[in-house]
Amino acid sequence: MNRLEKVHEVVDRVLIKQSNAEIRRHGYVHLYGVSSHCSLLALRRGASAELSAISGMLHDIYTYKAGDSYEHAKLGSIEARKILNELKLFTEEEINIVCNAIYNHSNKNDIGGSYEEILKDADVLQHYSYNTGFPVANHENERLAKLFKELGIEKVR
Repeated sequence: MNRLEKVHEVVDRVLIKQSNAEIRRHGYVHLYGVSSHCSLLALRRGASAELSAISGMLHDIYTYKAGDSYEHAKLGSIEARKILNELKLFTEEEINIVCNAIYNHSNKNDIGGSYEEILKDADVLQHYSYNTGFPVANHENERLAKLFKELGIEKVR
């Protein structure tokens, strides 16, 4: 049994219930995109690609479930804990890793643990890579520049 696929199924059920088509579309693009970027960054940094990908899949779950981003990191970590506990596939330590990363992912200027940093970086990278023609949010500029340096990417603009 692939645990990430089980999380995908839960996320897909949440997204399909979202009545706003634009929010639903954005949810698929953003959650799957961040999850994929988390996997790659985890592999590069020697962390668990699986737990990182799961953090990415669940990091904005509250936003897409409720259609509201108010306190989404805090409320998302609560929703993620509920989902992971209900799946009964994860240890308490694994759930804590995922939920702590989600809880802290909005604080882009703070430096946290390795899983928090992977999620923050993947979130910023997905925001940028979704459409490189869009301006980068001010609070994400420094993190994106460090990511490009780490990944050997020369920003062209």
